[in-house]
Amino acid sequence: MASYKTKINIENDNFEKNKSEMISLVEKLDEIKGRAEKISERRRPRFIERGQLTPRERLSSLIDSDMPFIELYNMISYLVDDDNRGTSIPGGSIIAGIGFVSGVRCLIFVDDSGINAGALTAKSIDKALGCLDISMKQKLPFIHLVESAGINLMNYTVEFWARTGGMFNGLAKLSAAGIPTIAVLHGLSTAGGAYQPGMSDYVVGVKKNGMAALAGPALLKAATGQIADNEELGGSEMHARVTGLVEYLADDDSEAINITRDIIEKLDWNSKCKKREEVSYSNPINDTNEIAGVVPVDYRTPYEVREVISRIVDASDFIDFKPMYGISTVCVQTKIYGHSCGIIGNNGPIDPNGATKAAQFIQLCGQSKIPLIFFSNTTGFMVGKQSEQLGMIKHGAKMIQAVSNVDVPKITFYIGASFGAGNYAMCGYAYEPDFLFSWPNAVTGVMGGEQAAKTMEQVMIASAKRKGLKSDENKMNKQVEEITDYYNSQSDAFCTSGRGLDNGIIDPRETRKILGFLLETCWESNHRKLSPNTFGIARL
Repeated sequence: MASYKTKINIENDNFEKNKSEMISLVEKLDEIKGRAEKISERRRPRFIERGQLTPRERLSSLIDSDMPFIELYNMISYLVDDDNRGTSIPGGSIIAGIGFVSGVRCLIFVDDSGINAGALTAKSIDKALGCLDISMKQKLPFIHLVESAGINLMNYTVEFWARTGGMFNGLAKLSAAGIPTIAVLHGLSTAGGAYQPGMSDYVVGVKKNGMAALAGPALLKAATGQIADNEELGGSEMHARVTGLVEYLADDDSEAINITRDIIEKLDWNSKCKKREEVSYSNPINDTNEIAGVVPVDYRTPYEVREVISRIVDASDFIDFKPMYGISTVCVQTKIYGHSCGIIGNNGPIDPNGATKAAQFIQLCGQSKIPLIFFSNTTGFMVGKQSEQLGMIKHGAKMIQAVSNVDVPKITFYIGASFGAGNYAMCGYAYEPDFLFSWPNAVTGVMGGEQAAKTMEQVMIASAKRKGLKSDENKMNKQVEEITDYYNSQSDAFCTSGRGLDNGIIDPRETRKILGFLLETCWESNHRKLSPNTFGIARL
C-alpha cells in the first residue's frame, strides 16, 4: 500500500484563499437552507394549539438519533417560485432524506405544513418523484408524514396537476415490488393528497387532526352545496371505524410516530438483506477538511483532482489506471469505508485518449461489479482541428456508451465545472446516477458564460459581415455582457439545484462521510431480496 503524497502546502496563500472562499459558499448554503426552518418555526404556536408536533419534531422523533440522516433535494425550488436570491425559500415545502427507523434504512418524506400549510410548489412534484425513484432503486421502505393543503390553487398549471399522478403511480409500484409504504395522517390530506394514504400499505391516523378526503369542506360546498366537517368527511377515527382506510389509530403525533417505528421493526426488513461482513479500513492520511483549501472556487483555476481523491479514500491510497495516457482524465481503483470502487475525475477537458481510457475503465468496473464514482470538473470534450481528426466524436461516444450502459451503482459529484458533453460523459443528471450531489462552487451547463458570449460575438460579427454592415461595437459589448450574466446565473449550483438537477448541495468536507453512506445504501440494495406482488395494494 502506498498512500498518495500530497503536494499541497497548507501554509500557502492560495490554500488560505481557496479555503476562505469555499467556506463562504458553505455559509451561504447554510443560510439559505435555514430559511425554510425559520419560516416553518413561526407556525409553532399553531402546532402547539392543535396539540401537534412540528414537522421537524416529527422527523427527529421518527429517525434513530444515533444514526446518520442524509437530506435529499435540500435546495429544490430555490429561485424557481421566487427569483430573489435574498428571499427565495428552498425545499419545496417538503423535508426528505434517507435515515434509519428502528435500525432500518428508510426513505422519509415529511410535509412541512409550517410553510403555506404544506402546499406544493412548482418543484415539489419533482422532489416527490425523485424520492420515490430513489426508494425504488435502493429498495427503501417509504414513510410519508402527511399534512398538506395539496396543490396551491393560486399557482395552478395543468402540467403541474398532470404530473402529480406520478406520486400515486410511484407508491403503487413500490408496493407491487414488495417495498413497504407507510403514511401517517398528522393533518389534512385532501383531493389528490387523499390518495397518498389510499395507495400506502399501512396507514396510521391521528385522532382529531388526521384527515383524508377527496373533497374538503370548502370544495364539497362549492361542488355540491353539502356542508360537513373534517371528521365526517375523512377524520382518522371515521376511517379507522367505517372505511378501514386507517389500520392504526393514534391519540397524538408522538403515539403515531411510535406506532410507525413499531411497524418498521415488526417487518423484520433487515432479515431480507445479507449482512455485510465487517471490514477494517483507515481514514485518509491527507486531512479531509483540507478539501476546502485544495479546490479553488473559480472553475477556470486548475487543480489536481488526485489531491481531492486522496482526502476522501481509505488511507489516501489508490491505484492510478493508465496515468500517462489521456492524462487529463484520472481513473483510480480504491476503497471508501472498505467498499471497493472506481473513481473518475478530471484535470481538464476530456480528450480522445482520456475518453478511451475512461470507457475501458468503466467496462472493467462493470465486469467486476464495482461501483463508480464521478468527480466532475471539466469544461467538456476537447475541441479543435487536431482533436476532431483524432476522433473526439468517436471516442467520446465510447465513454458515453459506457456510462449509459454499465450496470453498477453510479454516484456523481459536481465539484467544479461540468459543461457540455463533458457533463454527459461524467454521468450527469440525464444519465440517471443512483445519487448526484453538488459542491457549492459547482457550475453546470452547455458552456461557461464567457465562452457562450464569445461564441455569440463571433456569430454577430459574421452576420453583420454577410449583410455588408459594420458591427456596432457598443451594442455588441452590451449583448456580450448580458449573455455572460445570463449564462452564469443559470449555471451556478444554487440555481441548478433549485431546479432539481441534483439531489442537493453539500459541504465538500462532508463528501467522504456522505459517500460512505451512499455506498452502503447501494450495497444493501444489491443484496436485498424482495417479495414482489403481481398487483399493488390490497385494501378492503
